[in-house]
Formats: sequence, C-alpha cells, structure tokens
Amino acid sequence: MFAHDTEATLTSTAALINTDSADDGELLPDVAALDAWIGRNRYTGVLRHDREELEAVRALRPRLRAVWGTDEDTAVELVNAMLREGRALPQLVRHDGWDYHLHATDAAEPFAVRLMVEFAMAMVDVIRLGELDRLRVCAAEDCADVLVDLSKNRSRRFCESGCGNRQNVAAYRARKASER
Repeated sequence: MFAHDTEATLTSTAALINTDSADDGELLPDVAALDAWIGRNRYTGVLRHDREELEAVRALRPRLRAVWGTDEDTAVELVNAMLREGRALPQLVRHDGWDYHLHATDAAEPFAVRLMVEFAMAMVDVIRLGELDRLRVCAAEDCADVLVDLSKNRSRRFCESGCGNRQNVAAYRARKASER
C-alpha cells in the first residue's frame, strides 16, 4: 500500500496529534516529554531541546489534524501550503544507518518545520494513491484521537488508546443485560 517511510510518518504524525488529547490532557507538557517522543519515533537532525521548539511542535498539531477527515481538494491545499512554507526541496539521503530515503528540508531547519514537511511529503503519496480515507478519527463517541488505517480490508475504526476494547466491553455488557 504505502512505502515504509510514508506509513511510519503517518503513524508518528497521528501519535503526535494525539498528544493533544482533551481526555488525557497535554501529553507533551515539557521539553523532556518532547525529547522522549522524538526518541521513540526516531527523528534525526538538529534539535534545540528548548521551550521554543516544544511550543512550535504544539502549535503544529492543529494544522496536521486539519488534514484528517477533510476532502481531497482541501487536503491538497493544506499540504501544498505546508510544502511552500517549509520550502520543500526533496532529496535522497542516507544517514545514521538508514538506507536512501527522502528528506525535503535541510537537517538544520527547526524540528517543527522538518516535521511539517515530512508529513506533507507523506500526504503527497496518500493523495496520489487515492487513500485519504485511511486517515480517520476514532469511532468511539467519547474520543477525538486520529488514526491511520493500514489494515488490508480498511476495517480499523478505533485508535490505540483502548477505545476498541471499551466499545467491545460495552457491547458485551449490553447484550448480557438484554438477555436478562
């Protein structure tokens, strides 16, 4: 379906967007939390490890979220704006044990800019392949987290926060209650 880097970028972007969860509160409360998130998602390049970088990443989340659940033309407008703003210039690079892959900004650009452009480049693949419907919002009524449906049969409906389990338990309890 998608190239590995596109899948990885979409998955990590969804995880970043979901760090701004109303239910769980702010999941990037400080620079240490951002550094841990960056480490888990294996981002490279220049990092400042400061409050300004944290605020820039937090400010980026709503822009990334805006692409989820939108129509194709709107997604194209949003993606193109991100690519223009980041002055994207795609190039193949190899570093840190990774084989050739695509970077579209200089490694010295601010992390939030690199993150935005990387997401926009992944979205180019999603839009060109006609797979925008794989970007979803969790189907649980009490959750607004985003997800990327990478299943072959396009059946994923719930985020990774346990919503699917909660829905299944609620349905089970409702069936048991109606049997009584």
